Amino acid sequence: MAIPLIIDTDPGVDDAFALALAARSPEVDLIGVTTVFGNVDLDHTTRNARRLLKFLGHDAPVARGEAHPRGERKKRDAGDVHGDDGLSGLAHTLPEPTRPLDERDAVTFLRDTIEGTDARVTVAAIGPLTNIAKLIEDHPATASRIGRLVVMGGGLDEGNVTSTAEFNLWSDPEAAKTVLAKANPTLVTIDLTRRCAVYADWLDLVGESGLGKILVGFAKQYREYFKGRTGKDGIVVHDAVAVAEAIVPGILETKTYHLTTDDEGALKEGPHEIDVATGTDLDALREFLKDRLMRP
Repeated sequence: MAIPLIIDTDPGVDDAFALALAARSPEVDLIGVTTVFGNVDLDHTTRNARRLLKFLGHDAPVARGEAHPRGERKKRDAGDVHGDDGLSGLAHTLPEPTRPLDERDAVTFLRDTIEGTDARVTVAAIGPLTNIAKLIEDHPATASRIGRLVVMGGGLDEGNVTSTAEFNLWSDPEAAKTVLAKANPTLVTIDLTRRCAVYADWLDLVGESGLGKILVGFAKQYREYFKGRTGKDGIVVHDAVAVAEAIVPGILETKTYHLTTDDEGALKEGPHEIDVATGTDLDALREFLKDRLMRP
């Protein structure tokens, strides 16, 4: 039986890869997508999610989430990495969605869908954690029914906004603190996702398929940014790595740490037992991603 999956996301190039991965994986039933501010503003992330699902031929409902963090508003998105529209300026090439935006806000949608699904729902949170924290605080009984929460965020030894803070947790530190304290997530950090980067030969091969060609095209600015930072031709598909773990539990190796976050969203030693993804068979993971993203 397929695992019911909801993805909470801020598309974003690597989010586009993650959504495509879920849509092409029979192990999961993508029953909904909720959007949040992050890589670009909420209008763009919501529009991108809806257009991507239409392009993927998937009819999952999309519910619009939070436009701002819970505390002091951050002034920086990731448009310099993903493009002003989140997809290297190419979001307009996607088809217009035909399914209306869900009338419910993201938290209400999450509550209704989790409560209304017989099987335990897996939630993959691959953007700032504002929606998830609000669900935990407003509807704790519903949050406790989540079968598994996989979070892409944080860094044990490194960051990508500051030397210690990763973008998703940095974007809403208050929400990150709530989720780590109350939700028992599996945390997929950039220490691992950076090691899972894919390079030109992989991108060229994936780009031979119809879906892959579009996804690789969306990565144009993201790829240029990566090359400028590392000198290598490739990209880091952070969110797809986390969604792979949601699809196939155990594809990533985990270790338990005692963690919390500081006021900037950086991970530090703390009281909460958190399973953190620390390793994987890199070749097998890249092959898994390639196989799924090349499916018609």
